[in-house]
Amino acid sequence: MRKLPHVTLLFWILKIVAVTLGETAGDLLGITFKIGYVTTALIFLLFFLAVLVAQVKARRFHPALFWTVVLGTSMVGTEISDFLNRGFGHGSEPDGVGYATGAAILTTVLGVVFLVWWRTGQTYDVENITSRRGEILYWIAILASNTLGTSSGDWLSDDTGLGFRNAFLVIAVIMVMIVAAHYLTTINGMVLFWLAFILTRPLGAAGGDALTKPVDEGGLGWGTLWGSVALAALLVALIVYQAVRIRRRPLEPLPYPHNRRTGEPQQPNGAVVTHTARATEFANNAGAGDPTRFRFNEPAEQEG
Repeated sequence: MRKLPHVTLLFWILKIVAVTLGETAGDLLGITFKIGYVTTALIFLLFFLAVLVAQVKARRFHPALFWTVVLGTSMVGTEISDFLNRGFGHGSEPDGVGYATGAAILTTVLGVVFLVWWRTGQTYDVENITSRRGEILYWIAILASNTLGTSSGDWLSDDTGLGFRNAFLVIAVIMVMIVAAHYLTTINGMVLFWLAFILTRPLGAAGGDALTKPVDEGGLGWGTLWGSVALAALLVALIVYQAVRIRRRPLEPLPYPHNRRTGEPQQPNGAVVTHTARATEFANNAGAGDPTRFRFNEPAEQEG
């Protein structure tokens, strides 16, 4: 069964709201409540690991669970980024490596994640990940990209002098250009997806700062508490909407998994079935009794 959602407009709206909430919630605990980056990061890390295990063990797509994991990656990513860039403490401490250096380090980390992903032969098609190994790589890439997005958003807002609102507008323009490239060019769709996925994090970071920061600093002055409450309410409403749509029109099953590099069939855990006869038997047994289970050429149902 499909465990990851189709990439639609609703997907991007939910993603932006989730990562924006992750930004404001991280600031709420780390700065407003003065808990500190390390303690806050540990709290969010435990939360993230718990919901990630539940997601990996799930047998189908659950909107509330999926977006809770995305929220967890945003929360953990915010704290990792702040700890790396600012150092210990609960404010804008000068003890870290700085926004620019932090963004460079995290870009390297994300590049390594994608290299490992490529070497494993798992598909890059985020709508059709069928193995547990592929799903774990997917979540590692999301965590790394959200952490990178926090650093790059802080760098754009602070180091360049643009401020929160202008940084938000700059990133929004870039996102529009990516959408145009998707429809008007032949650039690989997964390349555009991950570029957009990375940029939605600084978009959310800049948007969160625009909501919570004082008016004299370029924000709306909502504060981290009320900004987080408003974003949480919006996220819950959108998740309920997606869940209702999927209940009315369930997602179609996934195609049979295969290694992206070799084309060999895989077991659901990602292990390659190397013997041809055994592979054929495995594929036949996997689809036996359910002629609709593996459909390769049918158009995907959209949940929103």
